[in-house]
Amino acid sequence: MPLIITAILLGIVEGLTEFLPVSSTGHLILAAELLGYRAEDWATFNVIIQLGAILAVIVLYWRTFWTVATGLFARQAGSWRFATNLAVAFLPSAILGLILIDNIEALLGNAVVVAVALIAGGFAILLIEKLVRPASIEPGVAAIPLKRALGIGFIQCLSMVPGVSRSGATIMGALSLGIERRTAAEFSFFLAVPTMLGATTLQVAKHHAEIAAAGVDWGLIAVGFIVSFVVALVVIRWFVGIVGRYGFAPFAWYRIVAGAAALVWLLAR
Repeated sequence: MPLIITAILLGIVEGLTEFLPVSSTGHLILAAELLGYRAEDWATFNVIIQLGAILAVIVLYWRTFWTVATGLFARQAGSWRFATNLAVAFLPSAILGLILIDNIEALLGNAVVVAVALIAGGFAILLIEKLVRPASIEPGVAAIPLKRALGIGFIQCLSMVPGVSRSGATIMGALSLGIERRTAAEFSFFLAVPTMLGATTLQVAKHHAEIAAAGVDWGLIAVGFIVSFVVALVVIRWFVGIVGRYGFAPFAWYRIVAGAAALVWLLAR
């Protein structure tokens, strides 16, 4: 298969799955296996094109980011609470990412771990959906208490295991902590911006020598970036509407079915 087609397909997978509670990293690893490539060979590509999906959040919510940015300069309390909540939630994954980067990278090449994590995460979502109580926190990212923002940050660290899903961990964690659905989803979107920027920076900094020596095909990365950006624009709007009407159960069942099918295929090869 031509590499340009592979880049387009991986870009579509990234854009479709980055903000859904189904694990974009896990799907990219499985997609590489399915297409006959080693997941490790596409690790840098996969990390960088995630920025395309992150750009979609910035574009769709530019008014929110602009309001917060101007509010910070104007010393508005709501803007400072918004920014502080994101910073506090980002901190645990930033620290653990630096400490455990070698362990995390070792897991990125293990498709079986992804399949098992997809199944386990699906059942976890169903359980949380059944047990979660009505929201006790007012809507809005700025209204989230600081301790609960920190709690979401620690829960996000679970997504360092490929297949767990960063968005799934943060959204389900927020729901468990009494935050209503829309705010939980939007907080997950916003938290993705510093988290994925940090992950990409760490990946490039750690492997800059290998990247320079290997001669990364920036053309392929540009294609994957653009495709993931366009697809994510559509998915984010669709996701908020689906969650409002049906909750997260459809994604849980998808995880279970997809994970089981992947596990059977991987073990039968």
